[in-house]
Amino acid sequence: MFQIEPLGDCGIRVQLGNSISKETNAKIRSLSWFIEREKIRGVIEWIPTYTAVSIYYEPYIITFEEIKQQIEGMREKLEKITLPPANVIKLPVYYGGETGPDLERVANHNQLSIDEVIRIHTSSDYLIYMMGFTPGFPYLGGMSEKIATPRLKEPRLKIPAGSVGIAGSQTGVYPMETPGGWQIIGKTPVKLYDPMRNKPILLKAGNYIRFVQVSESEYKEIEKQVEENSYEVEIAFYEGE
Repeated sequence: MFQIEPLGDCGIRVQLGNSISKETNAKIRSLSWFIEREKIRGVIEWIPTYTAVSIYYEPYIITFEEIKQQIEGMREKLEKITLPPANVIKLPVYYGGETGPDLERVANHNQLSIDEVIRIHTSSDYLIYMMGFTPGFPYLGGMSEKIATPRLKEPRLKIPAGSVGIAGSQTGVYPMETPGGWQIIGKTPVKLYDPMRNKPILLKAGNYIRFVQVSESEYKEIEKQVEENSYEVEIAFYEGE
């Protein structure tokens, strides 16, 4: 699928699929790479989603028909390019305790032990399909149905930044303190969003997250390093299919 349609008076939407899949995501990554490389005159920004890329432009610099023609010219090239390997960002997580108040609930819901929930949650690399909701929030794919758990019936008014949660068949990380109804199973001391950094948002669509269990003492030590700006996030290359 490759469908182009206007998005308001200064946007264009390129639909690349109808369902959430790694194949569609690969096309989205390729198109985003082309847009960044070509530096199309008048383009302000582009936003990858689950099945499409939304592109916003300055209508006084480039028209809809002009940008549509350039995007259509990229169509045949999408499947021929070889993208660089995706990165895997390793996020240390302290599971349970005060930072993971719903871990036991997730275990009981799925008739598993707490250790089994942690083992399953840390056994996969999670593809970042897109970013949204709040700055730095990753929409992830790849969580096992074995630990899927419904949202809380009554959302909490405050979820601390760094909280790792489960909602249905999804898992994610809260980049800042917000209300939320996810089942909180742990917390990472790493800041997914920091407006004072040169690059405020740590993660990027098309890369992966790997959750790594750490002890409470390890968590506190990393938290201290993060506050001192001396902690470096460990990054690997994705070696999956």
